[in-house]
Amino acid sequence: MVDSEPATEGHRYTHGHHESVLRSHRWRTAENSAGYLLPWLRPGQDLLDVGCGPGTITVDLARRVGTGRVVGLDNAEEVIDIARASALTTVGDGPLPNLQFIVGDVSALDVPDASFDVVHAHQVLQHLPDPVGALAEMGRVCRPGGLVAARDGDYRAFAWYPADPWLDAWLDVYGRVARHNGGEPDGGRHLMAWARAAGFTQVTGSASAWCFSDPDDCRWWGELWADRMTESAIGRRAVELGIVGPHDLREIAGAWHRWAAHPDAWFGLLHGEILCRVES
Repeated sequence: MVDSEPATEGHRYTHGHHESVLRSHRWRTAENSAGYLLPWLRPGQDLLDVGCGPGTITVDLARRVGTGRVVGLDNAEEVIDIARASALTTVGDGPLPNLQFIVGDVSALDVPDASFDVVHAHQVLQHLPDPVGALAEMGRVCRPGGLVAARDGDYRAFAWYPADPWLDAWLDVYGRVARHNGGEPDGGRHLMAWARAAGFTQVTGSASAWCFSDPDDCRWWGELWADRMTESAIGRRAVELGIVGPHDLREIAGAWHRWAAHPDAWFGLLHGEILCRVES
């Protein structure tokens, strides 16, 4: 690996939209990714889901609020097209009348003030150069008394077994690429501070985890990360920045395959969460 640290550059989405990334994003549901928010949802609420990706969480949230208007927003037009098509397949009986997907930027929402009762973001703030500004913008479009909700991973808090030096290298490479792209990969631990800096005074923090230990789940998780490191934007960016070479990426991918095949494989991913009440 290269020891020198190139200068931090402007924002770009670290993961990109390779199939290996979407494979992971499509697995996400309201239950496994927004459980902290679900007790606060009520029929008839209007909800904005920013950074919605392929929309699986958004569809679940739309079912939860019933007649309430739900908008899924992402800045990548190609992924919004995927979300629209996926929603039709997922729902089965035709489009949910309360759901739409649009292209937009959470840092400058083309939405009037106080338009939604709930504004939600999953694994978004960690990728932004100005998460405080994004939270303030989410608060602007949320009605008085409404909720701004966010959940983000904390990569330095991830843990796994068995140990492998190339998985340690993976974590180092990912963190360096994410920061060069303008993000904060340990965003989960920063959420409370970001929310208060954005002007919220009623903030509740929590944490939850994903855990992969079933052999099939470990195989799925290991294979998608092996593919990400050799095929997606993460690996290409790491090579472009001089952090690693192609050989290193193949070694990291091999480590993911070894981990996935181990009979005692275990991986835990900690996430920070916030619920911010918008003042009346």
